[in-house]
Amino acid sequence: MKITDIECHVLLAPDYNPTFTSSAQDSFIVVVRTDEGVFGIGEADVNPWIAKACIEAPGTHTMGQCIKDMLVGQDPLEIARLWREIYVGSCMNGRRGAVINAISAVEIALWDIKGKVEGKPIFELLGGAAQARVVPYASLQPAGESFEAYRDSLCDWAARAVESGFKAVKAEVTMNGPYAHSGLIEPFERHTEVVAAVRAAIGPDIALMVDVQYLWSEAETALKTVAEWGEFNLTFLETPIWTDHLDEYARLHEKAPMPIAAGEWLSTHWEFEELMDRGKIDVAQPDVGRVGGLGEAMRVCDMARERGRTIVPHCWKTAVSVTATAHLAFATEHCAFIEYLPPELCEETLRKELASDPFTLAADGTIAPPTLPGLGVELNDEVVKRFKVA
Repeated sequence: MKITDIECHVLLAPDYNPTFTSSAQDSFIVVVRTDEGVFGIGEADVNPWIAKACIEAPGTHTMGQCIKDMLVGQDPLEIARLWREIYVGSCMNGRRGAVINAISAVEIALWDIKGKVEGKPIFELLGGAAQARVVPYASLQPAGESFEAYRDSLCDWAARAVESGFKAVKAEVTMNGPYAHSGLIEPFERHTEVVAAVRAAIGPDIALMVDVQYLWSEAETALKTVAEWGEFNLTFLETPIWTDHLDEYARLHEKAPMPIAAGEWLSTHWEFEELMDRGKIDVAQPDVGRVGGLGEAMRVCDMARERGRTIVPHCWKTAVSVTATAHLAFATEHCAFIEYLPPELCEETLRKELASDPFTLAADGTIAPPTLPGLGVELNDEVVKRFKVA
């Protein structure tokens, strides 16, 4: 079997709002085709126009080659070898960041092909089921251009998630800083009010995570607020500090009353090594569409296990990435939750229409492993055509 083509699709929802902080309003989808008619699909979480260029840009020298050209004619089942070749061959284009994000989509598509050829779901190819059930948490982003509207929207989403059967929710509480929602500029103490309101809305028995999206630049300022959050019994606090300030993460780890989670932006296991060893984060959050694909994500999981850390993958995208993330989780015993953007509890058109993930939430708030070969997801071709812009 040989790779014959790599199709790159830049998708943009017609109702996208550039003031939103949601990257699920667009998508970068690749379709890897072979000479035997088997094809695989993958998705990356990065600006899709940039990702397309990363895959298709002509090569000009030995360390700045074209990723597509390097792959066409190759055996798609030799995933590890191909990853190394395109990583090295494109390294001067970007050893980290967007190039690795784009490679992630291609690598996921290769696993999809391998699973289809072998008649197995991807998690079986990654080592088999390390856990029988996985707990998804409802990842909730509020709407509202005032403090009250923001708070009430988030509490409503959270209550509806619990009514839908979720046993865990994550609240994005970001009314200041680089990710401030809807132009809000609220003092830090008002974030405490929102966290308290969400906990009251869902009750004491639902696992609650809070994402403040790089709200602070250092630990001392963060602790003035989060030191009060012990009473809310948070499962973790996500990305409280700018991602490059690793020593500040370590300081927060030592003094915060809850576990600290980070890693959504990182690419390759080498960046996670520094985050865990220097930043001392408690929960590692590899994103399969950013870190380099499923193989790199598994390396991160292995590193976390060796260090006694928990894995909770990041995923804010369509059913393609959600399902790929679930395969990772089922192959990882120390994966406590997966991030799940419920179609019925979000506003992102592509999440609702591009593809349907194969999961049903059980009464205990868990999902069962995928059963179809490969990724187990099919694209809605009509949606691809309708939303394709490049």
